[in-house]
Amino acid sequence: MPESQRKLSVFPAFHKVAGRPVVVVGGGEEAAAKIRLIAETKAEIVVYAESLDKETGADLIAAHGEWRGRAPAAGDFDGAALVFAATGSEASDAQVRALAKQAGVPVNVVDRPELCDFFTPALVNRAPLAVAIGSEGVAPVLSRHVRARIEGLLAPAFGDLAGLADRLRERVTRSLATVTDRRRFWARFFSGRVAENVFAGRMYEAEGEALRMLEIEPNLAGHVSLVGAGPGAEDLLTLRAQRTLQEADVIVYDRLVPEAVVAQGRRDARRVLVGKAKGHHSFSQDAINALLVTEAKSGNRVVRLKSGDPLIYGRAGEEMAALRAAGVSFDIVPGITAAFAAAAETEIPLTLRNASSSLVFATGHDADGNTLPDWAGLALGGVTVAVYMGRSVAGKVATRLVEAGLKGSTPVAVIENASRADRTAYAGRLDELGVLAARPELTGPVLIIIGDVVAEGALDAAPAPLAALAA
Repeated sequence: MPESQRKLSVFPAFHKVAGRPVVVVGGGEEAAAKIRLIAETKAEIVVYAESLDKETGADLIAAHGEWRGRAPAAGDFDGAALVFAATGSEASDAQVRALAKQAGVPVNVVDRPELCDFFTPALVNRAPLAVAIGSEGVAPVLSRHVRARIEGLLAPAFGDLAGLADRLRERVTRSLATVTDRRRFWARFFSGRVAENVFAGRMYEAEGEALRMLEIEPNLAGHVSLVGAGPGAEDLLTLRAQRTLQEADVIVYDRLVPEAVVAQGRRDARRVLVGKAKGHHSFSQDAINALLVTEAKSGNRVVRLKSGDPLIYGRAGEEMAALRAAGVSFDIVPGITAAFAAAAETEIPLTLRNASSSLVFATGHDADGNTLPDWAGLALGGVTVAVYMGRSVAGKVATRLVEAGLKGSTPVAVIENASRADRTAYAGRLDELGVLAARPELTGPVLIIIGDVVAEGALDAAPAPLAALAA
């Protein structure tokens, strides 16, 4: 689905219900489900029904709710926060809806999304933290499946962590003058040693660590994280990369990083595109280095977001040298490099006993744009070679390898846009690589895998033979 169509027809929000009546009309199974949901809040539960099922009555007693053994009448909903129509009868539910509209109270009609003012989410309760999962009423079973996954991710202690944050909030506001300082403190609070102590049940130690952080926070300088964005698919972004993006004040990213990955950062983070393509540099490397240093020295937490892994053809070495020289602290968050994604999609084992015990990452160009022959001899020994940025010089690479003694029939795979929805893949022979240079429509990053292991892959995963590009 295009990004422009991924828009909700509802606006997610949380209703304040503490100490206010929430009304359920109905005495059957549907009503019982709503009573159990509302019982997770501090609302006053009121049920209207001429009779209650045994289960519904038990749930209402457990929730300390009130039963009124009749149908609702005009004025009964005045002052209520919400109304649920769960009678099981379309006519009765319609009457309940009319009374709610008359009282100006939002109403949910069970199994009738077109009559609902709001939808009930699948709820993950880690009070005061809550996660609500909704599907606009069209796929409640899917919402429950998602809820089950999130339940496993969020330990019950997350509520204790949120409670500690609530107790410290006023003190943090008094101690830290700026929004940036407070945001940075909370980022470290929720992902560092404070959280670790809470999850281990050491609340006293957690609070002590939080107070210690509060004393040193105003003196913290900026920081740069060199983060690998992976090959493109947003679900291949690591958990550490996601967390680091959420903590960033500034995101400096390359042209090859998809918008969906950049969007993993905070909405209010400043974004700077420093896109570079072959022969077209909107920012020179020196300018990027200077930008990172300037932003960090201004006290910002900066994420330098790079396609793939920052240490593999990502010029991270130059940026680290510049940061060290300027006295700026930094860390590196590794990412999944394109060779791994490409091999996984085409089921090519990059190493294989009795075929290839070594793997070489190579690039089609050196710093001056010349084709590199240095690794040609390695391929002769059965080493698998993954060539990055090699489309325009694929023919020269193949010629040098053949001249070095590698057979022209050596299997190769060519993958463009590894891991992305627009991925294309081709399988063929080394002596067919020359056709790539004449195919400018291959505008995405191209990864070439050379070696006998290619023959072990799922060749049916490649939609066309490499020779077909010559047509």
